[in-house]
Amino acid sequence: MSRLFRDVDGGLLCPHGSVVCIGAFDGLHSGHRALVRRAVARARQRGVEAVVLSFEPLPREFFARDNPPPRLTLARAKVEGLLELGADRVGLLRFDARLSAMSAEDFVRTLLVGRLAAQEIWIGPEFRFGHRRGGDLALLQAMGGELGFSANEIEPVQVLGERVSSTRIREALRAGDFGDAARLLGRPYAIGGRVVRGKQLGRTLGFPTANLRFPKTPALSGIYATWVHGVADHPWPSVSSFGTRPTVDGVEPLLEAHLFDFAGDLYGRHIEVEFVAKLRDELKFPDLPSLTVQMHRDADDARRLLSEQANRHPAGRATA
Repeated sequence: MSRLFRDVDGGLLCPHGSVVCIGAFDGLHSGHRALVRRAVARARQRGVEAVVLSFEPLPREFFARDNPPPRLTLARAKVEGLLELGADRVGLLRFDARLSAMSAEDFVRTLLVGRLAAQEIWIGPEFRFGHRRGGDLALLQAMGGELGFSANEIEPVQVLGERVSSTRIREALRAGDFGDAARLLGRPYAIGGRVVRGKQLGRTLGFPTANLRFPKTPALSGIYATWVHGVADHPWPSVSSFGTRPTVDGVEPLLEAHLFDFAGDLYGRHIEVEFVAKLRDELKFPDLPSLTVQMHRDADDARRLLSEQANRHPAGRATA
């Protein structure tokens, strides 16, 4: 059974019924996790499938294609995270002109009832869906009375007295406040992906890097002290550049992690880069020697910061 589907239309996926939750789930923060866990728990109680619905691209990206808003999580990481939380199926719906024009009522009848046989639907606070955001909790509850499902909204999850939101996390990341971002997410902010081959400029300059593509507008850019997960049985200390590499006229965002004192081939490996502290903004240097001098300074700063963190929290951390 394929656990991922992309289309609103099609045959019945859940013949025995389902409990469904819906959201953008960008970042999969603690509020999102509370929503998914609630839907999964209710599905287990009913003995039906737990289904999570999201969108790709996100609606706000579709409507702002010329200036797409920042993204916290790529689609693969989001789907993997939803499945790890217990979802039996994930609907990563293709948000295109047709879906954007679909009324909330048609969305309910076609997908929630027709494909998923929903018995319960759960949404987050103030969630809207359908053409011109015409669908809300009140509409779901009214249609549920007619079509045989219930609809509910979870209470907002709060941290330090404020509601958790992807917007707050993006603001924390832009400010370099990774402690606040981690509190909102429920875990440190990290970006995962498969290591790809780059131009190998870093190797030429004495700083070989593991490169991850990020084909969206990232929520942060600059030079960072980082831990890399997935290369050993402990996090590996590193310094990472995330941005467009203006000194070499780069265009697309690339995450480049230089792992300190690491020997090995990482091409094709799936790794995760955890952000610890921002060292500086991305800069355009007049030449490669100037860039190299700064890279050595960045590496020294990252080693010091990671060593201090490892000394404060020795469990599970490598020595930088």
